[in-house]
Amino acid sequence: MSLDWIYWAISWILLRWHSLWETIGVPDGTFLGTNWAWILSIIFLVVTVRVILFPIFVRQIKSQRAMQALQPQVKALQEKHKGDRETLQKEMMELYRKEKANPLMGCLPMFLQIPVFLGLFHVLRRLDPVQSLNTTLYGWKHEQWQSAVHAKLFTAPIAAQFGSSTAELEGMGANGTTVKIIAAILVAIMITTTYLTSRQMILKTGWAEDPQQRMIQRLMLYGIPASLLVSGAIFPIGVIIYWVTNNLFTLGQQQWVLRKYPPPVINNKSGKAVPGPSARKATAPKAQEKPSRLSRSKANGAVQDTKPAVDGRALAPKPGAKPVNPKKRKPAKRQG
Repeated sequence: MSLDWIYWAISWILLRWHSLWETIGVPDGTFLGTNWAWILSIIFLVVTVRVILFPIFVRQIKSQRAMQALQPQVKALQEKHKGDRETLQKEMMELYRKEKANPLMGCLPMFLQIPVFLGLFHVLRRLDPVQSLNTTLYGWKHEQWQSAVHAKLFTAPIAAQFGSSTAELEGMGANGTTVKIIAAILVAIMITTTYLTSRQMILKTGWAEDPQQRMIQRLMLYGIPASLLVSGAIFPIGVIIYWVTNNLFTLGQQQWVLRKYPPPVINNKSGKAVPGPSARKATAPKAQEKPSRLSRSKANGAVQDTKPAVDGRALAPKPGAKPVNPKKRKPAKRQG
């Protein structure tokens, strides 16, 4: 299957952003040894892709919440069919189908980004200054190609790799030591942020009870960051910039979505999933304020005074009693 449509799509988005930054006035020349118009184009390629995938990302979170809510039932099935793996898998898939929960939805956004990553990797690998521009380079003009070939991040070409040969670096006019330092720093940031994105999700959702789901979580948390330690040496610097930006975007996006859709809490007594603290706080009824003694309330259209009523008869003078003038004071007694 040809992937040319991916290369054309990635090139189109990348070139549109570069044209926008040129129009705005972002210099294509080097400032601090960096061609900022191309660096911003790669960064906003990430923004474009993540905005397109945002509805799928929300569905991923909702699916994970549904999987968490089913954990008590999954655990019960594991106890019931202990030792019978085939029956257990059938019962679990039936449960997921009935409750409309998809165990694979958690990895879908990552899988959908793989073609974008491969497309950018392929396009940047074509930026070879030794060869002339191929007219089939997915809609690139000669001026754009020349500009991208010489685009740099702190004097390191975005098409260079940690493992680039001396001849390749000389053709790009780059210093081998500088390229290796910049690439190594970016690879370290890429590995760290990849680990943090997986760790953030697992800390909020918890480890899955399902062995298959737990295996996927371990792969995401440890396997992928470890593989980047080796594969990062063959990634062009521009691709590593894309990956790091994507991870930072993911960290912020996950934090927002996890607050909006808090994970459920499993009730230890009933074994059922209940809304998390954030959700309970949003739906909890407000405490009624205790009315003060001097407050007034309206009822049946009339204003009622909430002060306690005073019995007027208790204050009236008794029959036959001598009237008392409250204004007249008793004379002070003389001291003998």
